Amino acid sequence: MRNSGPQQDIRRPRRVLILVENLPSPFDRRVWQEACALHDAGYVVSIICPVGKGYEKKFETIDGIDIWRYRLPLEASGVRGYVIEYCAALFWTFLLSWRVLMKRGFDVVHACNPPDLLFLIGGFFRIFGKKFIFDHHDINPELYEAKFGRRDLFYRLLLKLERWTFRTADVSIAPNESYRRIAVDRGGMPCERVFVVRSGPNLERLKMLPPDERLRNGRRYLVGYVGVMGAQEGIDLLLQAVRHIVFALGRNDIQFVLVGSGTSLDDMKKLAVELEVANFVTFTGRVPDSSLLAVLNTADVCVNPDIANEMNDKSTMNKIMEYMALGKPIIQFDLAEGRYSAQHASLYAKRNDSVDFAVKIVELLDDPARRAMMGDFGRSRVVNELEWRYEVPKLLAAYDVLWGSARISPVAREAKT
Repeated sequence: MRNSGPQQDIRRPRRVLILVENLPSPFDRRVWQEACALHDAGYVVSIICPVGKGYEKKFETIDGIDIWRYRLPLEASGVRGYVIEYCAALFWTFLLSWRVLMKRGFDVVHACNPPDLLFLIGGFFRIFGKKFIFDHHDINPELYEAKFGRRDLFYRLLLKLERWTFRTADVSIAPNESYRRIAVDRGGMPCERVFVVRSGPNLERLKMLPPDERLRNGRRYLVGYVGVMGAQEGIDLLLQAVRHIVFALGRNDIQFVLVGSGTSLDDMKKLAVELEVANFVTFTGRVPDSSLLAVLNTADVCVNPDIANEMNDKSTMNKIMEYMALGKPIIQFDLAEGRYSAQHASLYAKRNDSVDFAVKIVELLDDPARRAMMGDFGRSRVVNELEWRYEVPKLLAAYDVLWGSARISPVAREAKT
């Protein structure tokens, strides 16, 4: 049954314009789940995003949601590149926003960072009576520090942009409690206008299927990874762990399959060769869902080697809950939000210790009963607590506040008590 909230006391449904820069829709799972939830609740939804592999059309309508795409000049890896990328994204997003306004209209600008520049568009359209929701995907000051290892002028600028974003927003959406605290303490947002909406997995997409034994490359075990290949994802630490497993622990019965693309993919392939483990590691690049699901369903253990830093400690990684949704035991470094999500579904290696990571992988592979217990715990936690359907009411509650409804964020209510 559709929520009637956005259609009360008006002649037409409310219209939402979602802005996202770092991934195309519908590839960006969080954005697409939010868009579909809003559409199912009666909102008219449009999205502006970049093109990407498999999503090259400049305009298309999928499941009633209009998607407008633009082409970025480059995929940045350095500071200068990010400045060029973000300026181009801001230009095209602003231009396409006018096109959407003229063709379909919108009442709300729903901006997903990075970058923390989209408040300029949201703030501009507030002049014309539009609402502005900030969907906080990344803590950019910490992300900058993780990528470049410094707190300089750009770091301080990112703090200012973040605060201006929160000051412009009518409502903020946080993916976890750590981000909510940043919105309130660093961003100055009122508690009652910050809503925690976690990126819960969709079990209709993440189906448990029979394994594809060909992926094991003739070996007994398969360890799976799904995610971005970037500087802060710790793929280098994972490859060092693979080397320790092969040469120090003498295990040649384990295949590693790494799914994903990013600015560090080529460097990680070269590193695998330098470490003499290329024969034990398969890099797939970006693949369709069917291939991704084949890897995860075949994996005996899944890993999250995200480097222990301020950014990753406070961030919820979608891959963790996707692993859990498919009943897979996990190895990761001991990070606050990673531990909150996985709990007993994971073993936790010492922070940034590739040797301990390797030891725990082998330890878990050699204990099938423990693997089964951990996998069952993770699957149950998703089914009963973390699945996306539990987050939809929280998203709609955030939108209710825009229209003056009395519904209050559960997180804010707990904070007050």
